[in-house]
Amino acid sequence: MSLNDTIAAISTPLGEGGIGIVRLSGKDSINLTERIFKSPHNKKLSEVKTHSITYGYVIDPETGNTVDEALFTVMRAPKTYTREDIVEINCHGGIIPLRETLSLILQSGARLAEPGEFTKRAFLNGRIDLSQAEAVIDIIRAKTATAERIALKQLEGRLSDKIKEITEKIIAICANVEAYIDFPEDEVEEIKSDKLLQHINNLNESLRELAKSYKEGRFFRKGVSTAIVGKPNVGKSSLLNALLEKDRAIVTESPGTTRDIIEDYLNVNGLPLRIMDTAGIRESRELAEKEGVLRSLRAIENSDIVLAVFDLSAPLDILDMEVLQKIKNKKSLIILNKLDIRNAQFNATEGGINEEECIKISASKGWGIEELKKKIYSLCLTRVETGEIKDILISNIRHKDAIEKAIKSLEEAEGLLGRNEPLEIIAVLLREAADSLGEITGAAVSETVLDKIFREFCIGK
Repeated sequence: MSLNDTIAAISTPLGEGGIGIVRLSGKDSINLTERIFKSPHNKKLSEVKTHSITYGYVIDPETGNTVDEALFTVMRAPKTYTREDIVEINCHGGIIPLRETLSLILQSGARLAEPGEFTKRAFLNGRIDLSQAEAVIDIIRAKTATAERIALKQLEGRLSDKIKEITEKIIAICANVEAYIDFPEDEVEEIKSDKLLQHINNLNESLRELAKSYKEGRFFRKGVSTAIVGKPNVGKSSLLNALLEKDRAIVTESPGTTRDIIEDYLNVNGLPLRIMDTAGIRESRELAEKEGVLRSLRAIENSDIVLAVFDLSAPLDILDMEVLQKIKNKKSLIILNKLDIRNAQFNATEGGINEEECIKISASKGWGIEELKKKIYSLCLTRVETGEIKDILISNIRHKDAIEKAIKSLEEAEGLLGRNEPLEIIAVLLREAADSLGEITGAAVSETVLDKIFREFCIGK
């Protein structure tokens, strides 16, 4: 792979659609496209204005046959996505015209782009930093409008600006320390340990606040893994259908209908929930149901939150107690279902449940579902009010790891300062902290890390 290559790829999903786009980027983009371009008005793409659209035909230069009728968008460097010359060929949105157009471009001398290579070039050419590049894929994969807005703030540079601000302060402190080490007898401000300690502590507090935001930021990026659990026939599948507002799961009067995990996404006031309906937890000799129960137990273990459902139409029994035992160490909501047919014999205190703190619903009637959604939202989030993002949220595990490495280095520096250890060691730790933060923006990052990040992108982006 070379930055001198001109790359090309289909940038829209394959299938049937109104249009499909073949994108080129590189110094020869315009010349290569001109080889397969025919204008009914004898125009040349090399002569059209930048950021303009020209009507014409995609032709096979060897046979002269027309492949498609298209619009050709020419964008000249440096004001482009990659800061290179870019051409986008807007074809009819079918598999054949797109593939044939791409094939002709590759035969003309372009190279097929690798996954994420357009965005990687935008990073390498200095148009965006690495955290902004990662925000591109987050925007593409966003499950809700709120998740998209969080990613957009990162693309706009909100996170980058905060990281750069903290990094610059660390470097300024480090430069002062190193100057004092090198020129102790010159007119360099004397290093006062207590003042230096306070500066480092303040920066560390800012980083700790960012690191704390990861848990909630991750929810918006990946979705909240949510398991609906309970014994058979308490209404788990009915609850899933009520939350999704569609018949996603089969509901019958027979216990044990659900044998496997049924999964779907739910938007709760902008918070994406990856919600799973699980098999009823009970002893079973039937192999399919037994495997379903094992998967239910794994779902509890791996989920972020648990919605534990109990049946108000019958007394609590040993299976209910087992469910309570399984979820005791999980963040959970206790849901009392079948409010419309409540049985007087139901006694929550027998299971150690405070009924006042439970959510009472009727999944079949739709009662209490909106209240349940609000409870789910407040259980997961404290930093984000409904539909409003006030803080910078860390949503990427790579960013969190880099911040935690910087925190560790600064904490070590604080400890050494408190013991009056040599300033040379303090300076090294400050540099380590700055380098760790540089991994977020790409100021200090290996080629291996870059390749790993951009492999997550689709070809054409």
